[in-house]
Amino acid sequence: MTGNLVVRPARLDDLDDVVALRIALLREYRDHPLYAGLRDDAPVRAHDLFRAQITSPAETIFVAERLGRIIGLLRCVDAPGSPLLHPDRYCYVSSAYVVPSERRRGVLRALLEAAEHWCTDRGITEMRLHNSASAETAAAVWAAFGFEVVEEVRRRVVAAAGPVTQHPAGHAGAR
Repeated sequence: MTGNLVVRPARLDDLDDVVALRIALLREYRDHPLYAGLRDDAPVRAHDLFRAQITSPAETIFVAERLGRIIGLLRCVDAPGSPLLHPDRYCYVSSAYVVPSERRRGVLRALLEAAEHWCTDRGITEMRLHNSASAETAAAVWAAFGFEVVEEVRRRVVAAAGPVTQHPAGHAGAR
């Protein structure tokens, strides 16, 4: 099913497609607490952000292309680890997305294989990613690829009661 599939690093001339797919990913999670607040101008804002990611020497966005059409992507960042722990660096995987009509056809597997080669070429020995706790299918897919849950992210909304005030450093909350 991966016939005609090409996986390669994104180029600047792929920027419009990268923006479209990354916005589509956010829209799939419109009911998720972290992604529900998608800005109306997100596609405009995305161009500068994703242009910087495409040109960064510390990361790459892999795109999957079939018959000249970009149908999936996966972002890899060469991220520093804690100076107190091993490994010194890891690959942070994010923004994995395959258009719905191309799912279950080996596209994500091919993207992940490209990411693994990218890691090997850089001497990176560990990959980390986050996925939505509400996305049971995504959790199952990542588990099938050998990713295990090792941490949780929790969220708490703090309602602003009035104007934001700055506290002097070292005196947080002191009056």
